Amino acid sequence: MKKAHSSDLRRLRVSALTQWLNMLGIYALLLALFLAGMCISPKFATPENLLNVLRNVTLLGIVALGVAFITYSRHYVDLSIPSMMALSGFVAITALPLGFVPSLLCGLLAGIVVGAINGYMIGYWRVNPIIWTLAMVFMLDGILRWAYGGNQIYPDNGTPAGAAFLQLSQIVVFKFLPLPTLLLLVLVVVMHWLMKHTRFGAQVQLTGSANEVARLSGVPVARVVWLTFILSAFTTALAGILLTSMNKQGTFETGQGYDFNSVTAVVLGGISLAGGRGKLLGVLGGVLVIGVLLNLMTLLGLGSFLQLVVKGLVFIVVVGLTSWFGRRSGRSNV
Repeated sequence: MKKAHSSDLRRLRVSALTQWLNMLGIYALLLALFLAGMCISPKFATPENLLNVLRNVTLLGIVALGVAFITYSRHYVDLSIPSMMALSGFVAITALPLGFVPSLLCGLLAGIVVGAINGYMIGYWRVNPIIWTLAMVFMLDGILRWAYGGNQIYPDNGTPAGAAFLQLSQIVVFKFLPLPTLLLLVLVVVMHWLMKHTRFGAQVQLTGSANEVARLSGVPVARVVWLTFILSAFTTALAGILLTSMNKQGTFETGQGYDFNSVTAVVLGGISLAGGRGKLLGVLGGVLVIGVLLNLMTLLGLGSFLQLVVKGLVFIVVVGLTSWFGRRSGRSNV
């Protein structure tokens, strides 16, 4: 038992300097991709293209911030993210007769309820997070298709609430900043503070890096895990509503790919799959790297299938490198 405790304590001795270097590394990669883009195409560095990159990754960034807390607690990822995004969009549109604000609250609440169920089963009952959230994908998809008869739904732009919903993702703040991007920036600040400067953030770190030490120290581990899934569900539901507004319809395919892309951004940004290590500012860098990489592949004329292959290879390389460095430092990443 003492050996186990000493091993857990060694895992806690992660240098702050190392974490900062990991975070700065992703921004060095971002700079390298930016320079490569300038060499590849004169269109890359134009304001229109860069703004397009930012818009394309904003919703991914919002989702990834919540996923980062799940990964930080050593529970990897929530595979029910796509279905949760679709559910939030469907519920928000369905609730539009109640008014614009109530519809948004209903959409957020729908996602949060699913996150609370996931977190309860995984935190308190210790169900495997991959298996449970994958099962939730099938359950949510089946419920949505049954409830809506397999049909897409559309907001009624003839009503004030419907018109406001359709314009939600198009709102520009300060004459140049899209509302979703502003929300992303606000969430980065708030959630960075939550992760690094609050008791809850410290409990999530301890739970992720040394679970047994956390339990013996009196940390309510099950509740902490439950709250991380609720937090992730909130950001997922928010992104799902914004994406539904952007697409101007509720579809069962809303959110497809956001589960894999979000965990890729999280790992790229330096959040360890072993839990308890990393910074949200690094996650933001990981999101931007994915956006720039996809944009470069588009400018190079690579098809969507080849882009999927490249994204998969990037994920494999990053996970392989983090696992190798983790073994070198005596910290397992699997």
